[in-house]
Amino acid sequence: MNSCRLNPKTRLLTLLFCSLLTALQAQRQSKSTQEVDAVNPLIGSPFGGFAPGLEGGGTTPVVGRPYAMTNFVLQTHENKMSRMPYIYEDSSVIGFMATHQPTVWMGDYGYVSVMPEVGALKIRPKDRALPFSHSGEIAKPYYYSVYLQAPNKQTIRGEIAAASRCGMFRFTFPKSDQSHIVIHGINLNPELADSNNNLSHRIATLKGYVKIDQQQGEITGYNPDRQSAQLGPELSNFKGYFIIQFDKAFDSYGTWSGSEINPSSTEQFGTLMGAYVNFKTSKNEQIKLRIATSFISLDQARQNLLQEVPDWNFDQLVDSTRAVWQENLSRIQVRGITGDQKAVFYTALFHTMLFPREFSENGTYYSAFDDKIHAGNSYTDYSLWDTYRALHPLLVFTQPDRVNTMINSLLQMYQEGGWLPMWPNPAETNIMLGTHADAVIADAYIKGFRGYDNRLAYEALRKDAMVPPDADTKHPWKDRDPWYGSEARGGLSYYHSLGYVPVDKTYESVSRTIEFSYDDYVVAQMAKAMGKMDDYRQLSIWEKNYKNLYNPQTGFFAPRTFNGDFLPAGNENMGFTEGDKWTYAFGAMHDPAGMIELMGGNQQFAAMLDSNFSGHHYHHDNEPGHHYIYLYDFCGQPWKTQELVREHTRINYRNQPLGINGNDDCGQMSAWYLFGVMGFYPAVPGSGMYAIGAPQFPEITIRYKSPQGNPASLQIIAQNLTEENKYVQRVSLDGKAIDRPFISHADLAGGKRLVFEMGPTPNRDWK
Repeated sequence: MNSCRLNPKTRLLTLLFCSLLTALQAQRQSKSTQEVDAVNPLIGSPFGGFAPGLEGGGTTPVVGRPYAMTNFVLQTHENKMSRMPYIYEDSSVIGFMATHQPTVWMGDYGYVSVMPEVGALKIRPKDRALPFSHSGEIAKPYYYSVYLQAPNKQTIRGEIAAASRCGMFRFTFPKSDQSHIVIHGINLNPELADSNNNLSHRIATLKGYVKIDQQQGEITGYNPDRQSAQLGPELSNFKGYFIIQFDKAFDSYGTWSGSEINPSSTEQFGTLMGAYVNFKTSKNEQIKLRIATSFISLDQARQNLLQEVPDWNFDQLVDSTRAVWQENLSRIQVRGITGDQKAVFYTALFHTMLFPREFSENGTYYSAFDDKIHAGNSYTDYSLWDTYRALHPLLVFTQPDRVNTMINSLLQMYQEGGWLPMWPNPAETNIMLGTHADAVIADAYIKGFRGYDNRLAYEALRKDAMVPPDADTKHPWKDRDPWYGSEARGGLSYYHSLGYVPVDKTYESVSRTIEFSYDDYVVAQMAKAMGKMDDYRQLSIWEKNYKNLYNPQTGFFAPRTFNGDFLPAGNENMGFTEGDKWTYAFGAMHDPAGMIELMGGNQQFAAMLDSNFSGHHYHHDNEPGHHYIYLYDFCGQPWKTQELVREHTRINYRNQPLGINGNDDCGQMSAWYLFGVMGFYPAVPGSGMYAIGAPQFPEITIRYKSPQGNPASLQIIAQNLTEENKYVQRVSLDGKAIDRPFISHADLAGGKRLVFEMGPTPNRDWK
């Protein structure tokens, strides 16, 4: 149509319409290219890893808000310790789940799931499973959708939206006189028992509960199961409460236990049980469920629902959660990168915003450390052996408002349980070794975060360093032993008396000695900052204890017995956790200078690092080596750090489901990547320093707040960055040259523009 032939009024209306259409198109385009929509939650979700024998990323495409107390996810498998609820290789669905499982080697707790069905009622997971295809799957942080292949070529669509403690499922049914929703309230299935999962005590002592209220159109109940209970203390008051409400009245109902179905029953107790409701549905009829969770009470679950999902507006819940994610993810802006790079970057950032999870509900929380309810805010599921390295240092920039609260949560656990936790899930589990809550707290303190009881914090750190756990010399402290008390630094008695942990008295003795030395270092830094100089001097001696296990005959840290002998040849790999002599060859991250001296100087140390990488001893899928790439900075060869940063930020991270080389471990792998592409890394948490690597993107801008709450931003520019130009030539901060490959947190946090000049050859004078 030629607009010049229209009358003036019509022309004006046409112009207004065209302007509005252009604005709407621009708005849609802007929304579709926002940071949140670059996230691919399927990255890291396969069970298998990059090579045979390696594990996958251990992630799941969860829906919910950052650090949500409850994650809502498709369930493709009966989960347990060693198996997540969603595994990419699976081809069938057994439920839509409210889960609290943080990672593959820890357990779920207080979970509940629901499953839509048509046709004959099927209650057991393996019987009710329906096929699905990834081609019919949409996964976003704020929304999930999948098509299930029901009998007789029918289809059920399932959709998920969620907030932090509550969610909503929307199921689109075919026409059927036999449509069902099965509620699975607890799953103590004896078939799941294995060496990692001892169900016998839980089956003998626990019972879940469901109650159907047809008049109110809801099902309530609780689940007292903790899959990692064998690793922690008894908790008689622990329950995961849930409320499930339906937006359509159900025609009939019942409960089930084991393989027994109880029509019209309104209540059920048991260890493998649930409920079901029946409907008649028309073609493409939608039925919505609101799911509320709580660890405090059913009343609190109802309050959570009122606050987070007060109505049945599914799309509004999707939009509001999307907006929260967008605000959080857009705190870091990247420019000049490909779509795949953007997906990897923002998915990594997404993964760093899941754990530790919120565990409080409107200013009140249940503590799994004293089995009581308290006032305050809380977090749980800290994978501290992993996350002290990069995740918690990253949160200083990306989530500064949460740092003090997370530390307060650790201190609450100390007050309620007697020790800082090692791996709360949600009770202490004694998983891994060392007391790396020390590093999280000390690192934040050194960086100016003081919004917690500083005296109590130091008291807790000092106890870790000075006081052995109960019956220390009577226990070998084997990994995943049944609970017999908090481990803390198991073997500390020997560490203090001998200067090392002996291999014939305590498991993982070499790793313990090295990690205890690092823990002493971070406590020493906090002692010094607080003027506790007597403690500082003693801790500064103990932080060198790792040297007592260096065997100059082999050039490695090696196991020693109680009488002082190194184990004979052939036993060099005893005494390590998750690895061997190479895994911990450079493990004393707090004292690179000391390790360099032990190994004969810079050249010898660099040659040892070369052997580590060229001999394929470096395993990026295992956290103890995450700082190794940056050790070249300490021995005068930073260009090798720059080469390896580029290599490993590329080969270990991909925009595809098999996209994380090794378990993401509650965000640690992802945090490593983010620091890698930004160009600096906290090689020694607690030191207040960063080792400089090499930026991988032309421009990154971080918007954050100082510990005092003042807005700040840091722009990172990589000038002349190309495939060939991977080496750092010069670095400046706000125009001031940085003359060595290190930068302090104080300088970085006080700066505005960090500029890297890149080139095709190493600058061997910059070291």
